[in-house]
Amino acid sequence: MPQQSYVFVPMGSHGDVHPIVGLAVAMRARGHKVAVCTNGFFRALIEQNQLEFIELGTAQDYLDATSHPDLWDARKGPAAVIAFMVSTLRPGYQLLLQRWQRERFILVASPLCLSARLLQEVHGVPLVTTQLQPLVLRSVHEVPGLPALMPAWAPSWWIRLFYWLADRALIDPLICPTLNAFRHELGLPPVQRVMQAWWNSPQRIIGLWPAWFGAPQPDWPQHTRLAGFPLYDESGIATLSPELENFLAAGSAPIAFTPGSAMRQGRKFFEAAIGACGKMQRRGLLLTRFAEHIPSNLPDSVIHVPFAPFSQLLPRCAALVHHGGIGTMAQGFAAGLPQLVMPMAHDQPDNLLRLRRLGAGDGLPPAQFKAQAVADKLATLLSDVQVRSRCRQLQQWILAAQPLTTACELLEAELE
Repeated sequence: MPQQSYVFVPMGSHGDVHPIVGLAVAMRARGHKVAVCTNGFFRALIEQNQLEFIELGTAQDYLDATSHPDLWDARKGPAAVIAFMVSTLRPGYQLLLQRWQRERFILVASPLCLSARLLQEVHGVPLVTTQLQPLVLRSVHEVPGLPALMPAWAPSWWIRLFYWLADRALIDPLICPTLNAFRHELGLPPVQRVMQAWWNSPQRIIGLWPAWFGAPQPDWPQHTRLAGFPLYDESGIATLSPELENFLAAGSAPIAFTPGSAMRQGRKFFEAAIGACGKMQRRGLLLTRFAEHIPSNLPDSVIHVPFAPFSQLLPRCAALVHHGGIGTMAQGFAAGLPQLVMPMAHDQPDNLLRLRRLGAGDGLPPAQFKAQAVADKLATLLSDVQVRSRCRQLQQWILAAQPLTTACELLEAELE
């Protein structure tokens, strides 16, 4: 394959950035020129992987966005994400346009990067959209896992109406004023229902999950291809700390708890985790970069770790309790662990629905995520023979797949 130049633009938290960094590293290993354009918070991660880094927004921008009190609210969270997305429109467009004027490249971007779609539309920049979770590819043939808004029995007309109302009442009013004002400056007509179709590349969409997690639907864009879970977790540049190694070796497999890398309001989650471990007389592992969320004077049976590569850690754990982020869930599948999810917002309720359908875990809403309830759910999952069997089966499916190779081949193929 002749060398090509690619610019990857992931947007979001570590769970959004990790898969794309893994893909960028794989493409560089295949002989391509690669750069990653993302928030300055991830500079060290990109440069430690010896990838060219292009800064789009400062680390403080990221910290401000993830500290927003509405981010993990089921109703207000989407507006917080959209505000961050819109804030990058103009700077992202100018930054990537300057790059395009110096050299030609293929753009591989998150749909949250609206500037990437504009560059494709205005300048003909080849664009591949990377979608990380099935929920964002809308379908009237599959009821989305949004229990507070969408009943499981919803017919296709209800789903279609829901998406129309969401676009008209919430999404377009937040995106379109800024987007269409910029489009007018560029000589383009206005758009509406941005998330219905426009934000995806008309050339190729790569879904970074397997069909057994989210099967292709008849009304997905025809140029959508699935590659599987990339599972990148910094294993090439990070290892388990000596303190963690000693803890893992000192007793039975612990239960791992994490509310997500961008969760800045995790104290209650960890208090429930510690209480559940005490009630079950099990060891616990608390994962967060925000040490202020961890109560002082942890029992000897519980340890706090800022970060650990999941591929090295989770196979040595008994279960995984988390927020329902797609990247964390995929790592749980790869480790063959039963999972307990506390979904808060965004794609998390839908991911939980799929986890339950697969028979590999269960969930608790935030209001019910208390020590006793967590302990009861975990006890059931850990003792369920069918759950253990299903987890092993999904693990084998993961191990047999070659998602990075598939994704790389899709990037190298001629765009439609």
